[in-house]
Amino acid sequence: MFEAVEELVAEHATLEKKLADPSVHADQANARRLNKRYAELTPIVATYRSWKQTGDDIETARELAADDPDFAAEVKELEQQREELTEKLRLLLVPRDPSDDKDVILEIKAGAGGDESALFAGDLLRMYLRYAERVGWKTEIIDATESELGGYKDVQVAVKARGQIEPGQGVWARLKYEGGVHRVQRVPATESQGRIHTSAAGVLVTPEAEEVDVEINPNDLRVDVYRSSGPGGQSVNTTDSAVRITHIPTGVVASCQNEKSQLQNKEQALRILRSRLLAMAQEEAEREAADARRSQVRTVDRSEKIRTYNYPENRISDHRVGFKAYNLDQVLDGDLAAVIQACVDADSAAKLAAA
Repeated sequence: MFEAVEELVAEHATLEKKLADPSVHADQANARRLNKRYAELTPIVATYRSWKQTGDDIETARELAADDPDFAAEVKELEQQREELTEKLRLLLVPRDPSDDKDVILEIKAGAGGDESALFAGDLLRMYLRYAERVGWKTEIIDATESELGGYKDVQVAVKARGQIEPGQGVWARLKYEGGVHRVQRVPATESQGRIHTSAAGVLVTPEAEEVDVEINPNDLRVDVYRSSGPGGQSVNTTDSAVRITHIPTGVVASCQNEKSQLQNKEQALRILRSRLLAMAQEEAEREAADARRSQVRTVDRSEKIRTYNYPENRISDHRVGFKAYNLDQVLDGDLAAVIQACVDADSAAKLAAA
């Protein structure tokens, strides 16, 4: 069933020999690439070896059971282990998203619903920050535009993993399913009649690009500076510290005004720009390969709602996978694991079916 895995086992052995050669590490970029591939193959190889060993153990136990019936129970136990390893190996062989190990830039934009939508955007931000804290990720708010009544018209946050990342547990691997339009149903704080309103906020998730991922020619950039607006220190509204960068070939724009200096704002705007250009490049490649990630929505203008947060019923529903739970208060406090896992499982099942 898994004959093709032998090729991966051979590749794993070759990589192990290369990484043991000190001369390979003279080229750090190549060494990182080899290490990454080795880490990807290691759980596949380990599971495959366990799968094969369990098969041999079953044959041995069956032979012993022919003479001693007490071994029959061991046969059943080993067969159960074999089935579990078979399923685990099938999942490990599902084609992986090459960006799964990347950190992300997550953007939340208020949509239809005015001030209530901005308040909901703030609730979503808190939810993601709490979830990141639960799983041990680091977060950094890059830029934000607050609304008059609280909440956010627009907020961008960098989410980064810490330490060694297990396969399938990277920031992009978990948060890429959050992209799309999120709908809330609740009684707004400004509603005097107690009527339930529906509003929405858009979430965009893009893998954060490293400088090696996206090459930006400085001659292709137009940098505009202007005075910051909104709450801040004494430099706000008095100096041209805010920065807007336009990538002329694509028309992509990124801006930042939260930092005190123009240089800091420029660096943050470049981070956002790289991320957006990487997302565009990946989308173009996916269109050419006819293999677009259907789970990721890139624009908040899309009418399809991926998830509904119903406060009166304390219910959260993900419309893509049919997930429904009545612990909305816990989810908004960062308990997102079950919601995300439902999306991961559905995605894996679809890829297995396609394979």
